[in-house]
Amino acid sequence: MTGALKLGLYGLHRGGTSDPEGLAKRARMAEEVGFESLWVGDHIALPSDMDGEQPRLEAVVAVTYLAAVTTRIRLAFGVLVLPQRQPVLLAKQVASIDNLSRGRLILGIGVGYVEPELRALGVPLGERAARTDEYLAAMRTLWREEPPTFDGRFVGFADVWQRPRPVQLPHPPIVISGHSPAAHRRAVRTGRGWYGWRLDVEQAAEALAELREAAKHTERPDELGQLEITITPPGPVDLDTARRYADIGVHRLTLEPASADGPAVDELIARVGDTLIGRV
Repeated sequence: MTGALKLGLYGLHRGGTSDPEGLAKRARMAEEVGFESLWVGDHIALPSDMDGEQPRLEAVVAVTYLAAVTTRIRLAFGVLVLPQRQPVLLAKQVASIDNLSRGRLILGIGVGYVEPELRALGVPLGERAARTDEYLAAMRTLWREEPPTFDGRFVGFADVWQRPRPVQLPHPPIVISGHSPAAHRRAVRTGRGWYGWRLDVEQAAEALAELREAAKHTERPDELGQLEITITPPGPVDLDTARRYADIGVHRLTLEPASADGPAVDELIARVGDTLIGRV
């Protein structure tokens, strides 16, 4: 894939930017200065030692709201913990948001890692990868097949239809997150992209090497060339660092503010608009 490095903004759904007015204001600010996408994470119930008491909007609701208050910027789940979501319901939600946003949705998914959260939602930690693969297959069936029929270990259906279809056919781009070999295989086999969380340039280069190795063991070893690589850096990014990410093959940086407070988000939006957008 070629083109300028895309710049996304992560985290408007939490902390001091999660109130309705602040969320709408900052989403429009990011759209106005030229951010390519807004990314929303997914945690439903966190332990207290993992910022469980921090305000955090539910991801599907937050992205739906962002679709209503913006017009051009892409909207991304970054990422949904797929095994703790009911896939038939989620497939309908994804298609609905893609329609309401006129085809601006990116579907990022991961297997999750917070055992108390997964347990609270009825998902054994040891089943999360199997559920992720099966749920993704079931959702793709609902979006693509006529009539949709699926018979799996965790989910099954026959002769149930979902309309309207997503605007982006056959479905919004699927971005796979995770740093395990299994996540890399999932990305090159079923995803349109891969998302790496808080990786510096050297760590991102290592992850890309691991993705290339995973691609060698698939039926389509050229698949890595079709993946859009998204990275959230571990800290602030200047122009030189952004260009280094681009040089190793990263297509998008999803930037996280220094804190979830409103002023930190405002500062990041302004700084990126002044120093990065249009220059990488």
